[in-house]
Amino acid sequence: MVDQADKEVWQEIDCLSCGNCCKKMTPTFTPKDIKRISAHLEMTPLAFKAKWLVFDKKDSDWQNKKQPCQFFNLSDHKCTIYPVRPADCSGFPHLTKKKVTAYLHVHRQNIQYCPATFKWVEKMQAMAINGFTTDTHLQ
Repeated sequence: MVDQADKEVWQEIDCLSCGNCCKKMTPTFTPKDIKRISAHLEMTPLAFKAKWLVFDKKDSDWQNKKQPCQFFNLSDHKCTIYPVRPADCSGFPHLTKKKVTAYLHVHRQNIQYCPATFKWVEKMQAMAINGFTTDTHLQ
């Protein structure tokens, strides 16, 4: 059911028409992300963190200093570091990342920003009510 709803959502949603995740949220940057992106930008990891990131002590995560994301092109909604973007970005909105019940808090947060997450929740609800069927289209 989860995979079917996910498949259907991506047939209907085009992230390039939105970009809310990049405009209103920040990814977490893992040490691997920082190393990869800083190398791509020909910076040291330390310089990259000093210029673009802040350490969130509460969550123990490196995050963007500001929104929208500094690598988000507002005119075409594309990421300027797409090939090396953070893992958090490449997996967003994490619809099938973990067991749904273990990730409800993330989906609940993402609903307010991400049309794909909202549509996925609608599809999951319809499947639960109507029984799991393929090609569940909600208009």
